[in-house]
Amino acid sequence: MTRLGDLERAVMDVLWDVVPGTADGVTVREVAEALDGRELAYTTVMTVLDRLAGKGMVQRRREGRAWRYRAAASREAHIAQLMLDALDLGGSRDAALVRFARSVTGTEAEVLRAALGAEAGLTGPASTDQFVEPRTGRARVADEATDG
Repeated sequence: MTRLGDLERAVMDVLWDVVPGTADGVTVREVAEALDGRELAYTTVMTVLDRLAGKGMVQRRREGRAWRYRAAASREAHIAQLMLDALDLGGSRDAALVRFARSVTGTEAEVLRAALGAEAGLTGPASTDQFVEPRTGRARVADEATDG
């Protein structure tokens, strides 16, 4: 998964935060208006959205002469994938996971315990946000699995 630059992140934040309930997507103009403090040209926002579409971060569909854009996956799915990708950078995945687990707060540790317990069938059904690929055994986020 590709890391996002500052402007790309700002545009994704608009898609994730400002218009999450807009299932049919938003136009370039609507995104530009939501980025009101940045004073960006319409063409700049259009270029960023086009690049994000090329990276698979946003989906777009034609509506008349304009495009409508929406996030291809949730913010949580994106962050989870970034974390999984970081584990693939090399070295020991186990050591990295242990170090991460030791660095979280008590509340975060409880969230992890609950999620792991649910995954093991101890506290309820498994989360629908993630699944394990049968070929690799690697955990993948559901949005990524269904979108591509």
